[in-house]
Amino acid sequence: MKAFLPTGDPSEPVVLADVAEPTPRPDEALVKVEAFSVNRGETFKLEKPASGDRPGKDIAGLVVQPAADGSGPSGVTRVVGHPMQGGWAEYVAVPTDALTELPDSVSAVQGAALPLAGLTALRLLRAAGPVLGRRVLLTGASGGVGHFVTELAAAAGAEVTAVTRNSDRGARLAELGATEVVHHVTDAQGPYDIVLESTGGPALSLALARLARGGTVIWFGQASRTPATLDFFDFFTGPESATVRHFHYLDADSRLDDDLATLVRLTAEGRLHPEIGRVTDWADTAATLTELRDRRIRGKAVLTLS
Repeated sequence: MKAFLPTGDPSEPVVLADVAEPTPRPDEALVKVEAFSVNRGETFKLEKPASGDRPGKDIAGLVVQPAADGSGPSGVTRVVGHPMQGGWAEYVAVPTDALTELPDSVSAVQGAALPLAGLTALRLLRAAGPVLGRRVLLTGASGGVGHFVTELAAAAGAEVTAVTRNSDRGARLAELGATEVVHHVTDAQGPYDIVLESTGGPALSLALARLARGGTVIWFGQASRTPATLDFFDFFTGPESATVRHFHYLDADSRLDDDLATLVRLTAEGRLHPEIGRVTDWADTAATLTELRDRRIRGKAVLTLS
């Protein structure tokens, strides 16, 4: 089969190659990929790929070989899946606990845009606890996670202040329910009950200063790729007894397939809207990766196989 392999060359980060078709484990289904999406974090890993790395975590397609142990979808079923790697290919073996069925009302392009960003947003808000009537500050809101968080939190009754440098993306965040959109953390007027911080660098300490007493900062990313620094005494300028916690989307009590099913259901019901910035044929993958790395694509980049 054909699959994209990392090269380590920034001018051509992946190359299309002939590889062996995967042999699924008993608890894996073989999926023929119809569409896959690219996460910006995956472009970071392509800079220094490890031996054996096979990119691709967000896919939608058809089950062509059900799992041997009888778990998961049976027969030829449309699915969305979240393999840990290998999704940028014609076929991928996906654990059945990371698959859910895709109804006809949700396209493969929409489905492929859901997994990583959607799972992160869903589980991030669960980690934050009840948000009804609470003030939430969200940094780095321009990406897929930011859009999902904004829409889900606003629907749950939160007052969301979204931080984005891009005016067009800010307008869309307002459409999705953001109470306020600002272009820099320093423009945000606290105090906030919850801060969801994804950029790192100086943003973490600036966001902390806008936290209410006893509030919570959940640090779930470092998109700036600049280490954050904190001063212990910053906690005495307002957010006394505040909590700062780290978040990773795979560290959760719920199952991936259950949460994927929730995301698909909300999308089918028109209550969640994946932001698609680019849809193109997978032959354009290398160029799309470069544009995504350089932030020339706003929203999810989805590649379709034809």
